[in-house]
This record gives sequence, C-alpha cells and structure tokens, in this order.
Amino acid sequence: MEAAIQINTLSKTFANGRKALQRIDLSIAPGEMVALIGASGSGKSTLLRHMAGLMAGDTSASGSIVIHGRTVQCNGKIASNIRSVRSGIGFVFQQFNLVGRLPVIVNVLAGTLHRMPLWRSLTRWFTPQERANGIEALRRVGIADCWAQRASTLSGGQQQRAAIARAMVQGANVVLADEPIASLDPESSRKVMDILARVNREDKCTVVVSLHQVNVAMKYCVRTVALHQGKVVYDGPSIGLTPAVLRELYGAEADDILSLGDAISSLEDKARPHPHLAWPVPLAQAA
Repeated sequence: MEAAIQINTLSKTFANGRKALQRIDLSIAPGEMVALIGASGSGKSTLLRHMAGLMAGDTSASGSIVIHGRTVQCNGKIASNIRSVRSGIGFVFQQFNLVGRLPVIVNVLAGTLHRMPLWRSLTRWFTPQERANGIEALRRVGIADCWAQRASTLSGGQQQRAAIARAMVQGANVVLADEPIASLDPESSRKVMDILARVNREDKCTVVVSLHQVNVAMKYCVRTVALHQGKVVYDGPSIGLTPAVLRELYGAEADDILSLGDAISSLEDKARPHPHLAWPVPLAQAA
C-alpha cells in the first residue's frame, strides 16, 4: 500500500544554527490518526509545516516529503506545483487562521478557492451548491447556526471547529493539526478532538495532530510519534508511552510532559467510547 505521507531523511537547520529537525524518516499509512508529541521546541510544528510545504528542508540534505504519491519537497526545494499538491492537505492552525471580519461561511468556503477561477476567488462568489456544502460541513462540526456570523464573534473552540470545516470543504485527504487544543478549555478541547477523530473515521482521512498531553494522544490515536531535539525517539503504539518510557526518552524533561494535565479526562467522560477504536490499526503497525 502506498503511504499517505512518506518522509525520508528530512533535516532543517535554522539561520542561528539550531537543528530543528535531524534526519527524520517517517511513513504514515492512509487512514491513520497519528499523534506527534514532545516538549516545546522538539520540532512538532516545524515538521508539520514541512509536510504542508510551508517550509523547505536543508538544501545540503537529501530529504524528501511525498504525500499520496505527490512530491511536496525534495533536496531542500519546494515542488513547483505545490499549490496543486496543497489542495489535498488541510492545515488546522493553533490560532485558527480565520479572517475575523468575514462571515464564518466565507472562511469555510475559502477551502474551495483552489478549485475556482481567479475572478470568483477575488469576488468571493460561491455557487448555491458550494454554500450548501459549506453549511453541511458546519453542521458536521456542530456550528451550522453560526454560518452568517463574523468569525471574530465565535469562541475559540467554535473558531477551531470552523477551521476543521474548512478542511472538510477543501476535500483534503490529509489533515495536519498543529496543537489544535492548546488554547482551548476542556469542553472545547474534547469537541475538537472528537471531530478530528470523526473526520478520520468517517472520511477515511489521514490525520496527524501535534499534542502536548500524552493522555490525549493515548485516548484518540493508536500510534504516537515522539520528537526530542528534532529527532524521532519513539514511533509506536500510544499505549506504550508509560511514564517509565517517557523518562527513558526525555530524561528530566519527561516531568514537564507528565505534569501537563489531561483536561479532557477531567470531564469524567470515561464511559464514552474512544473514537479511534472504530478505525482498524494498519497491519503493518499491528505486527
């Protein structure tokens, strides 16, 4: 089976000499929901931005990223057709990345701009069917009644759900979520993670989500990739990330990771089935 995301020997060194990524090798199968964990500065956001073609790796390295058979970057150069490649990649930012003065529905339908002529994108003219698709996406994330509001009037959790609806409308087969619950309250965090799990399950969309909380990764993702100082130090079952393993991987920094409370569990919803369990583990992982 062709990988949804294939990363080979990717490295990134910033201008100040700091090595943000060091020879990353990673393969993610179609339909997986994978957590990226690590302390601040471990390289999680940098890796996601490289996957989306928003940053280029070191030119001195032979690194490459291929998503569903299409090259995102190779040898430190972004693919010349990256706009076309990005049409299949939805990116959910920590700070939502919505235009506050525009209605929610217009923000959501921005996910369709890659499919329409320039004059329509400039005038923000959408067909009745496109608007219907946008409303349906908002319904799936639970905020259809907010479609006409200015995005700035929504709560943080609602704005994040609108950002996920934008990825739905885009038709992305890969969704990259960069710490999507970092600034949200427990109830909003649960809703956002439930929606990402549902997109993964119902749309068979590959989801990679960076998280600080190990317990949240264990709750929603069968597989976790742990980064430390730009290197992959763990890639395996989320359930295997015990406190002892984390201390072996991170040393003293493990205490900082373990001290982050799992706000979602504080809602005492342990009886609710874990969404990711409805999606089978790829055989390659189960072996």
